[in-house]
Amino acid sequence: MSASAISIESVTKEFRIYREKTSSAKERVIRFGRNPHERFKALDDVSFEITEGQTFALLGHNGSGKSTLLKCITGTLRPTHGRIVTRGRLAALLELGAGFHPELTGRENVYLNGSILGFSAKQVDSIFDDVVDFAELQDFIDNPVKTYSSGMYARLGFSVAINVDPEILLVDEVLSVGDEAFQRKCIDRVQDLQDEGRTIVLVTHSAELVRKIADRAAVLDHGRLVGVEEPGEAIGILRETLARRGIALAAEQFEDGADVAESETAPRWSGPPPKEAPDIDVDQPVVITEVDVEYPTPDARFLLPNQPLRLRIDYVANERIDDIAITFDIFDSHGDLVFGTDTETLGQPIVNVDGVGAVCFDFADIPLLEGRYRIDVALTTRTGGSVYDSRSDVGLFEIMQPGAQRGSVSMRPDVVHFFHNLADVDPSATNTASGHFD
Repeated sequence: MSASAISIESVTKEFRIYREKTSSAKERVIRFGRNPHERFKALDDVSFEITEGQTFALLGHNGSGKSTLLKCITGTLRPTHGRIVTRGRLAALLELGAGFHPELTGRENVYLNGSILGFSAKQVDSIFDDVVDFAELQDFIDNPVKTYSSGMYARLGFSVAINVDPEILLVDEVLSVGDEAFQRKCIDRVQDLQDEGRTIVLVTHSAELVRKIADRAAVLDHGRLVGVEEPGEAIGILRETLARRGIALAAEQFEDGADVAESETAPRWSGPPPKEAPDIDVDQPVVITEVDVEYPTPDARFLLPNQPLRLRIDYVANERIDDIAITFDIFDSHGDLVFGTDTETLGQPIVNVDGVGAVCFDFADIPLLEGRYRIDVALTTRTGGSVYDSRSDVGLFEIMQPGAQRGSVSMRPDVVHFFHNLADVDPSATNTASGHFD
């Protein structure tokens, strides 16, 4: 039986939420002990164990306590009650740029992070080239990290974390940051660490990633542990939790007790664009200024299967253009084309564009199952021979499925059942037709 790498025993983490803010040290002293506040439990009596060599996922909606728990495991936060025991060298990437000093260069931050993790300068020297090579920052390693893009931050932070020889690696959502090639590279490196028997704990919203690399997963809801299960079962629990929350939110948006079914037929899309052209400096005759994917309610964070969706493409035409079509393609997380079309194929041609405008593709329902989907859009001539402007990976939408359907397409067949009860059939006739029934 494998030994325990992380033991989480009855952990509760409370925060104080003050109703009135103090503006000075004097005011804080005067109000000491008397400033009215509420106690908020980010974690509520959470207990489970993670064994050595296991890849463990923490799942839950935003605000469920995943990141708080991860910070308690690293020691960044201390539990209010309970205790956490870890065994082995621990490396953590809790958030983008965590532990980086913006004024220092990438090189200096590598050494700073190494020293925080207990490495000597000589030990950091031995892994420095590997860190830079993995992060692909050879040309920028001596620039201040405040000049880095979010993708560069992610590459450097993850590269440091995986190269300090961790026995336990904690990762909070960073595998969803950066370009697709870097994400694949990170996952490959995580799988190498798995093969080496390292313990990995990750926070993610990607059900696909959990299925791919996790051995077990814990589902949290409002700070409480819902369950610790195999990946497939845990994802099912998460879907049910999210669906319940999504339905509750949808119901709150309608007055007079309107049911959720009405909300699905009455999506609240955005209105027309403002008449004023955005401040852009381009030489093209027409440009895409914005691409939005709109869910049926403004506060929705995901779709359920077969809910409506709007793809909105805003543009500015510097001159009248009569030969134009608008195209889009939807891809899954593997980069495979799911669906693509254009205004000409749909038999709804754009007569012309001139000035500020927007074109919306409204889907009465999206017949897809759980996953993250991205969209490419383009403005072309009607034949598609020339492209005025295009955008890649500009639209992103996510579908969460509450049920246990399999595959990638949502279908809802009716079931028709024909049967004969043998007790109501003449035995002699049955024996003659089909032999003997014991």
